[in-house]
Amino acid sequence: MSDNAAKLSERLAEWLPQEETQAERLREAMNYSFTAGGKRLRPALMEMTYAAFGGAGQEIEPFMAAIEMIHTYSLVHDDLPCMDNDTLRRGRPTTWSVYGEDFGVLAGDALLTYAFETAAKAFALTDDPARTGRALAVLARKAGLYGMCGGQALDVQLTGSAPSADQLDFIYRNKTGALIEAAMLIGAILAGADDEALEDVERAAAAIGYAFQIEDDILDITADEAELGKNVGSDEKNAKTTYVTLYGMAAAKEEVRRLTEEALECIGRFPVPSPELSALVAGLCSRRK
Repeated sequence: MSDNAAKLSERLAEWLPQEETQAERLREAMNYSFTAGGKRLRPALMEMTYAAFGGAGQEIEPFMAAIEMIHTYSLVHDDLPCMDNDTLRRGRPTTWSVYGEDFGVLAGDALLTYAFETAAKAFALTDDPARTGRALAVLARKAGLYGMCGGQALDVQLTGSAPSADQLDFIYRNKTGALIEAAMLIGAILAGADDEALEDVERAAAAIGYAFQIEDDILDITADEAELGKNVGSDEKNAKTTYVTLYGMAAAKEEVRRLTEEALECIGRFPVPSPELSALVAGLCSRRK
């Protein structure tokens, strides 16, 4: 984990449940999952977009923690035996392999629910509750049926078969892209961006999400477990069609490059210059984990 990601992780961890409870094992499983590390890409994108539209308040903080909780729950469930059956995530044993499959399910459920409890705390930190309400609605839609869950469902449904290009496009834009779109849209909404600017934000985020997923496909083939911090070859093991298998490695790398340029062009139109945001997005194109 980079120094920036480590510092961000410390801030996010402050929003985790701390109270003692008879459901102590569940709290431990939730916190184990959340504190396992990672790039913290979504909260970073949210905060940087917020700043790129002039945001300077505290209402962004609970939303940053909430979106990472939602992302974490999706990984916990993705690793379950009924899904990808993976035993390694972020360089250590997956949640279900430590706490059992039953607590893997419960930890994911609890993280998702706690995410919205956390996001709702932004109402007490803002002078514009309407923006917070709009941001909360974006978070719910992009995480659910019309976003991440919808994309994941089609991905699971088509495992072992060959999806069409349109189906693969739907999976990528929702399974991965929707939560990245939520992150950047929420940052812009809380900072007061107008509807025209939000269209630019969503275009940038869609390009980032798609490029990120294609790069994941590439790394599943080219990286090793020590480098990646999770099981590799999962796509082949689960007979999943990916962008790489459908179009080839060269085309996949070229599409990552093209989408990254598209995202950077949109970011260049944000009202406050953000070299940090541009550097983060450009770095996704050449990441090794």
